[in-house]
Amino acid sequence: MTSAAAADTAPVGPDDPGRRLSSEERRAQIIRAALTVFGARGYEGATTDEVARAAGVSQPYVVRFFGSKENLFLAAIDFALDRLLASFRAALAASDEGGERPVGKRIGEAYVDLIEVRGLHQTLAHAYLLGSNPAIGAAARQGFAQVWRFFRDEMGLDAEEARTFLAEGMLISTMIGLRIVDDYGSDPQITELFRACFPNKLPHVLDVLPRNEHRL
Repeated sequence: MTSAAAADTAPVGPDDPGRRLSSEERRAQIIRAALTVFGARGYEGATTDEVARAAGVSQPYVVRFFGSKENLFLAAIDFALDRLLASFRAALAASDEGGERPVGKRIGEAYVDLIEVRGLHQTLAHAYLLGSNPAIGAAARQGFAQVWRFFRDEMGLDAEEARTFLAEGMLISTMIGLRIVDDYGSDPQITELFRACFPNKLPHVLDVLPRNEHRL
């Protein structure tokens, strides 16, 4: 898999305009741009040209790194899963001296915090709908199973607890993909649902998620 740590530390644009990005930094920059584009457009709707524009590079440059849109999407899935599991493991390892934030709550908050990685939740959701694609379906199934194994083996949840955790995460991802935040405050049912899913992170989520806009 792509190293989430290496990819995440690479800037989207160089802090020093005079510094030439390394090949690994540039690759990470393109993957982060791809998450944004695939998250907004889906696999079928996105193009490598759109990703190139979002990354500030040429389309042939993207093809040079990844060869095809499918390979780029697979790299984006790898990054998203690496980042997801890294966040979960950091939350699992974090101490909670006061005992007020049990491990399940910390991991749930880590999942919500990943909203700040634009397109991450949506790209994974798109991948889960492509099970019939030989390459993407296989990668998505493997990633889904990895998350399940984390809940079972590393968190120590039983099968029913793991199912509940996974279902709640998928509900949050669905809400993000539906842009349900657009109707927050105007539709009482949507407002109640949103508050129920983000009880402790509501101001942060409302601040991070785009509202009433149809842009990348």
